[in-house]
Amino acid sequence: MKDLPNYFGCLVFNDKVMNQRLPKDIYKQLKKTIAEGKSLTIEVANAVANAMKDWAVEHGVTHYTHWFQPMTNITAEKHDSFISPTNDGGVIMEFSGKELIKGEPDASSFPSGGLRSTFEARGYTAWDPTSYAFIKDGILCIPTAFCSYTGEALDKKTPLLRSMEAINTQALRILKLFGRDDAKKVTSTVGPEQEYFLVDKKMFEARTDLILTGRTLVGARTPKGQELEDHYFGVVKPRVVAYMKELDEELWKLGIYAKTKHNEVAPAQHELAPIYTSTNIATDHNQLTMEMMKKVATKHGLACLLHEKPFAGVNGSGKHNNWSISTDTGYNLLEPGKDPYENAQFLLFLSAVIKAVDEYQDLLRISVASAGNDHRLGANEAPPAIVSMFLGDELTGILAAIEEGRNYSRRAKCEVEIGVHVLPKFSMDSTDRNRTSPFAFTGNKFEFRMPGSSFSIADINMILNTIIAEELCQFADELENAEDFQKSLKSIIIKTIKEHKRIIFNGNNYSEEWVKEAKKRGLLNLKSTVEALPYLTAEKNVKLFEKHGIFTETELHSREEILIENYSKIIHIESLTMTDILRKQILPAVMNNIKDLSASAASLKSLGIKFNYESLESLVSLYQDCEKATGELEKVVFEAENLGTGLEAAKYYKSSVIPAMEKVRLYADKLELKTGKKYWPFPTYEDLLFGVN
Repeated sequence: MKDLPNYFGCLVFNDKVMNQRLPKDIYKQLKKTIAEGKSLTIEVANAVANAMKDWAVEHGVTHYTHWFQPMTNITAEKHDSFISPTNDGGVIMEFSGKELIKGEPDASSFPSGGLRSTFEARGYTAWDPTSYAFIKDGILCIPTAFCSYTGEALDKKTPLLRSMEAINTQALRILKLFGRDDAKKVTSTVGPEQEYFLVDKKMFEARTDLILTGRTLVGARTPKGQELEDHYFGVVKPRVVAYMKELDEELWKLGIYAKTKHNEVAPAQHELAPIYTSTNIATDHNQLTMEMMKKVATKHGLACLLHEKPFAGVNGSGKHNNWSISTDTGYNLLEPGKDPYENAQFLLFLSAVIKAVDEYQDLLRISVASAGNDHRLGANEAPPAIVSMFLGDELTGILAAIEEGRNYSRRAKCEVEIGVHVLPKFSMDSTDRNRTSPFAFTGNKFEFRMPGSSFSIADINMILNTIIAEELCQFADELENAEDFQKSLKSIIIKTIKEHKRIIFNGNNYSEEWVKEAKKRGLLNLKSTVEALPYLTAEKNVKLFEKHGIFTETELHSREEILIENYSKIIHIESLTMTDILRKQILPAVMNNIKDLSASAASLKSLGIKFNYESLESLVSLYQDCEKATGELEKVVFEAENLGTGLEAAKYYKSSVIPAMEKVRLYADKLELKTGKKYWPFPTYEDLLFGVN
C-alpha cells in the first residue's frame, strides 16, 4: 500500500479531519467537552453533524447509523439516509446535531434480562464522542451507547464507559497524594491479541455444525495434528498471506492499529495483534476486527472461525487482553521504573491489582464464562478456570522482601550469551513470560489470557477497571486521612502482600499439583459457566457495582439472566444440530456403507472367497450404539426444553445434555474412522485443517 501514513484512517472522522473541517472555536469546544466529560451544546452538535455529513457524502455515503453493542457479543445498526424533502419534490442532504446525538432503535428484540417487556419497544442510542465515527460498507457509523426508555443500560459500552470514569476518578486521587498534579486524566488501555482459524469456504458450507454453531460437533482426529509444532510461526501459506494483506489494509482504513500477524499453534490457526489504545476505542476496534476477519475471508474463498474450540484435539482460540493504565501526560502507572523496590507509587498500584484479582476472582472468571470457552479453559492449551496472577521472580522477590522488612538484593542485569560470536549480546528481562498463567505481568501491563476468541472485550475490561478502581478508592480513603503518609503507605503495601499473596503463582498452571495447591490456598475453581454465573449477583459484587455507578442491582440481575439464558440456548442449538446431523447424514451414510459391505461379502462368498466379517460386525455394532446414543440425546433435549432457560435449565444442560452429546460424539467419531471415505457425508478434520494451500 502506497503512502500508508496518509492512507491510514482514511475512512475515519478522526481528530485530524475534525481539526481541518470544524470552525476553530467549535473544534476547541468539542475537545474540551470530550476531555471534561460534559454534554455537548446544540451549537457544537449541529456544527459537528454538518461537517461529518459533508465529509461522508464526499466519500459517496448516503446513509448513517448509530452503531452500538447490545448484549449479543456483536454490533447492531439501523440505517437512515441523509435525504430531506424539498418543496419542489426533490431532496437535500441534511444531518442535524439532534440526529447525531440521539437515535431511537427498537429495543424490544434485544436481550434485556427482564428489564423490558416485548411490548416496551422504545430504546435510545447516544453518541459516544470519545470514539471516532467511521465509514463501513458505504455507511457512516457513529459509535453510541444504548439504553432503555427508562434509562437502564442495554449494551456493553455504557458500563464500560462508566468503569473508565471510575478508575480515572480513583487513580487521580492516588496520583494527587504523590504530588502528581500534572495528570488530569487516567485512562485504561488495551491491546487485544485475536486468535482465529481459516478454513476453505466450500468445506465450511458443507458442514451444518460449523454453519449453525461455529464449531465441529463431530470429527475424528487426524493422524497428524499439532504434535510437531511445525505450524507455529511457520511460513504462512500464499492464500493466507493474501488474506492477511487485505485484512490489514481494510483495518488500517478504519484506523485500527493492526501490527502483528503469524501462524498459531494449531493447523489452520492464526493470530492478529494490534497496538494498544484506550479501552473503549480498543473495544470498538476489536468488534470491527472480528467483523472484517469474516468479511475479508469470504472474498478469498475462506471462512474465518472465531469459536473458542472449533476442533477437538487441537488448540482452541483465545483473546489475550493486555491491560494497563496511563496518564494523559503519557506516564504508564504499571511501569516499575529502574528500581521497583523504591518506586512506592508503582508498588501501590501493583498492590491494588493484586488485591483486586484476589478479592474478585469470581468476577474475572465470570468475565470469560461462556459455553464455548468452557471447552478451552483448563484443557492444557489455556489457563485453568482458577484465577491467579504471575509476577515473575524479581517482583515476587521484592514483595517478599517488603513483607519481611528486609532489603532486597536486586538481581544484576545479566547478559545472555547465545554462543555465536557474530550475534549480539542482550540483557535478560526482569521476568520471563508464563504462558500458562491467567493474569501475567509482562513488563508494564497485565496480560489476561482467559478470554475466548469470540468475546467482546467490553465486559472483561469493565470488570478490570471497576475492581481496581475499588481498591484504589480504599487506599485513597486511608491515605487521605493518614497522619503520616509514608507510614500508612508502607502499611498498606505490606498488609496487601500478606493478605493477598495467595493469588500469586509463578509456576505451571496446567499441572495437577497447582489445582491441589490452589484449593489449599482457598482459591475458587469454577470449572464451568454454570458454576460461575450465580456469583455475579453476590452481595459484595452488587455493592461494588452500585458504589461506582456501573450497574444498579436490577441491571446486574438482568445481565446474569441474559448470560444464563444464552448458555442454555447455545447448548440447545448444538444438541439439535447434532441429532440432525446424525439422523440425516451420518447414520444414513454408515448404513449405505454397511449395505455395500454386506453385498460384497455375499458376492465374495458365492465365489468361495473368505470375507472378514469382524470389520462388518464392528461397524454394525458401532452403528447400533450410535443410533441408541442419539435417541438418548433426543430424550434429554426434550426434557431440557420443558425446563425453560433459567439456572435450573442451564444446570440440566450441563449435567445431562452435554454428557449425552459427548457420548454420541464418541460413537460418531469411531464410525468416521471405520466408514469408507466415499460414504462420509462431509469434510473431515484432515480436509478442514489442511485444506487451505
